[in-house]
Amino acid sequence: MTRYIGRPLTAEECWARLLRYVGHWSLLGFGYWVVEERATSEFVGEVGFSDSKRELEPPLGAIEIGWVLKPAKHGLGYATEAVQAALHWGREHFGSSPVACIIHPEHQASIRVAQKCGFTRRQLGTYKGDPVLIFDRIL
Repeated sequence: MTRYIGRPLTAEECWARLLRYVGHWSLLGFGYWVVEERATSEFVGEVGFSDSKRELEPPLGAIEIGWVLKPAKHGLGYATEAVQAALHWGREHFGSSPVACIIHPEHQASIRVAQKCGFTRRQLGTYKGDPVLIFDRIL
């Protein structure tokens, strides 16, 4: 799950991530959801919105949406369905606001999901010294 988004997290980093997720909901009223298989409740991945204050060049200037799925669930439509559901929720809660995502330039599957969900590539950016593609759309 970490090929395009970094290395596996330590226990300390996992705990900090969990607290960040809860904090988003508690302080901002939005955050990430767990994506599960309907029939089995098997964990598939995560999708949601964040205001991560990333030191990204250029700045996003919008609420960020992100998604990550287990490799075994890639290519089955889960990401597209989850992102579309999150965007629907976003329209209800944020109105016609801009939303953006950042994707590793080699992550073709996520690029396809973004395009299927109405995102347009804005430009190439830099995050933590690495290139990222910035995509955006209006909810």
